[in-house]
Amino acid sequence: MSLNSTLAAVTDRIIARSETTRAAYLERMRAASGKGPARAHLSCSGQAHAYAATGPDQQTLAEASKGHLGIVSAYNDMLSAHQPFETYPVLIRDAVRKAGGTAQVAGGVPAMCDGVTQGEAGMELSLFSRDTIAMATGVAMSHNVFDAAVYLGVCDKIVPGLVIGAQAFGHIPAVFLPAGPMTSGLANDEKAHIRQKFAAGEIGREELLKAEMAAYHGPGTCTFYGTANTNQMLMEFMGLHLPGSSFVNPGTPLREALTVEGAKRALSLSALGNNYTPVCDVLDEKAFANGIVGLMATGGSTNLLIHLIAMARAGGILLDWQDFAELSDAVPLLARVYPNGLADVNHFHAAGGLGYMIGELLQAGLLHPDTRTVAGEGLELYTQEPFLTEDGLTFRPGTGQSLNDAILRPADAPFQKSGGLKRLTGNLGTAVIKVSAVAKEHHVVQAPARVFHDQEEAKTAFKAGELTGDVIVVVRFQGPKANGMPELHSLTPFLGIMQGRGQKVALVTDGRMSGASGKVPAAIHVVPEALDGGPVSRIQDGDLVRLDAVKGTLEVLTEGALEREPATADLSAHQHGTGRELFSLFRRSVASADEGASVFGV
Repeated sequence: MSLNSTLAAVTDRIIARSETTRAAYLERMRAASGKGPARAHLSCSGQAHAYAATGPDQQTLAEASKGHLGIVSAYNDMLSAHQPFETYPVLIRDAVRKAGGTAQVAGGVPAMCDGVTQGEAGMELSLFSRDTIAMATGVAMSHNVFDAAVYLGVCDKIVPGLVIGAQAFGHIPAVFLPAGPMTSGLANDEKAHIRQKFAAGEIGREELLKAEMAAYHGPGTCTFYGTANTNQMLMEFMGLHLPGSSFVNPGTPLREALTVEGAKRALSLSALGNNYTPVCDVLDEKAFANGIVGLMATGGSTNLLIHLIAMARAGGILLDWQDFAELSDAVPLLARVYPNGLADVNHFHAAGGLGYMIGELLQAGLLHPDTRTVAGEGLELYTQEPFLTEDGLTFRPGTGQSLNDAILRPADAPFQKSGGLKRLTGNLGTAVIKVSAVAKEHHVVQAPARVFHDQEEAKTAFKAGELTGDVIVVVRFQGPKANGMPELHSLTPFLGIMQGRGQKVALVTDGRMSGASGKVPAAIHVVPEALDGGPVSRIQDGDLVRLDAVKGTLEVLTEGALEREPATADLSAHQHGTGRELFSLFRRSVASADEGASVFGV
């Protein structure tokens, strides 16, 4: 199948736009590759420090090795998705030792749980934690003694941060090792229903807590298709996971075998062998275009509209929201996973999963087939699935047909002919909206605005019975410069209640929504943000606002509204407490959402 013309045109535009910055990045990586790891050039004292705690590997490192593997881990047991990583270093060391190599934990990176911090002050550190993770990765790898690296991370900001950090050492091969989703618990739609009942005051906290603990009940990633599982999808589409490894449950023999194989594979890709595959060659313009296609075809998290831009810039590649919009128009929606449907990621995996989807998109010409991956040359390798035999781990062709067409469909009979994300432009600025879970009758909302400066104000107004008619809820001063751009997930239950009552309702914000949001139309990531004097800062209660996801517009229709002086907000309460004072430099220097909301330059 020939390459889809839109995919070809968008990729060519990305390549042309990035020509100067990408060339400069690759020149730095080639220079670093030529120098190689400094292990052999360290002073005797430096080598002794580096090897002192390696036990049986100490002499091997001092003499010669078939490769030294760095492990960068986001392990903690605050995140169910990351708890399995506790045992990975032992598995990895044993695996590479048997292959004649050595391995060390180079360092740990922070990893916060957005599920814990939703609606709390800690959420204002969440987005900035991505760049902190990238910097911590740089510190871990700065010892410059490694021939290759494995990165252990799953959740929201963690994988993007690790990818950004890994690209600073882009001359070194990198394999990302996932932990997999927890087994299915309370159905996600039932959990959402109970949350709405609690928001409406129909049940108490005891019943709510019981339901939440039945949903989030064990080790592994949360099973809805939010940011964490979108990250895992991207790592396969972009060639940094082993094929079929993203959604294998923790604590299973297959999961352990994939971890062992991933470690050995990383070692085999180093410059010491004949299959040198640095991460700078894996993450090229085609790989990022493939990642955007995967995002659209699966209806993935809106957070990746920020993270993919920041990840790409770390390798000198310049993406913009227009790239996402054009690919969204060309890529069909092939999956229905909660919140876009009733299935969870375990059901999706059982129905054929990423291997089936990649195969369908390749046959339709909607993916670049000729990318380099950690599994080898060509994305066709990712149509395979792993399985165990008496002889160990092997890969076989995945299913050629969906095993449940209520969850996963072929490219010629999709759920929707276009992808799950839209770009909005108009006199209120530029924003994005996820429409894959929004019913068509809600794709256009025109209603009076009700303006708030944080989500608690909006929730208070709802509880007071003030939001009874058609309304576009505007929550501003939530951008990266204002307060770190927290997710506004706690708005979802009451907005859903309002929509369920028959009200026309939408959200407009310069903040973020969780990858778990979906059924209520939400124009998010609005730029310029209110703190920069963006048009959203001029809206007042009662102004007529129109959100049109069909035409891709976001406008205030009230005459003279944009001629007002911009509103201001007292943000002093967001400057201190729960660690927020430590990130004042980030708030002052962060780029806008459409540039990746990063503190790093290109």
